[in-house]
Amino acid sequence: MTQVAVILSGCGHLDGAEIRESVLTLLYLDQRGANVSIFAPNEPQMHVVDHRSGRVVEGQTRNVMEEAARIARGRIADLATLDPEAFEALVIPGGFGVAKNLSNLAEKGADADVHPELLRVVNAFYAAQKPIGAICIAPAVLTAALRGKGVRVTIGDDAGTAAAITAMGGVHHPCVTTGVVLDEYAHIASCPAYMHDAPLSEIAQGIEQVIAFVMQQAEAAKRAA
Repeated sequence: MTQVAVILSGCGHLDGAEIRESVLTLLYLDQRGANVSIFAPNEPQMHVVDHRSGRVVEGQTRNVMEEAARIARGRIADLATLDPEAFEALVIPGGFGVAKNLSNLAEKGADADVHPELLRVVNAFYAAQKPIGAICIAPAVLTAALRGKGVRVTIGDDAGTAAAITAMGGVHHPCVTTGVVLDEYAHIASCPAYMHDAPLSEIAQGIEQVIAFVMQQAEAAKRAA
């Protein structure tokens, strides 16, 4: 079985992991026979947002890993324990939690710092030429983690985020919701997902292509070993 690590950033698109993107990621990995392990930082999230109003709820705190455990059905581990050598591929679904809890991209844009554990993991996968899938806003944070390496990614067509990717030394390619951008040299696949206000059926098509690339790359590497 291909061992795949999935990193979540909480639960809920405004302050954590985008739930639909996360579930679709897990579905397509399962359909392709992957053995998935889910990770998240064991620490407080940036803030709590009321998903009905979109407003920050003052005085509330939540733990990123405890929230992500809702999606993982309790089977989750601290990101600090993720050993890149134990996995053949990495996938990071989107949601504002990626820009708030796995980095400070939401605050600092192109000057963003990446969570040190995510930075460690991403660079280890990149150095080992293991495939990485990044969905929605995650490609921008992936670029921050691989700053200056010229990775080719997409977040769709949001001009501000695309400009930040370029400023961080990445190469942004516009992409429709149903499409995917592949960087075969860096073994990275990315898609816009909910960076576009699109139907779930279209979101699913992009994510499915990301997972297909990641699994094909991982399985090819196993056969060549």
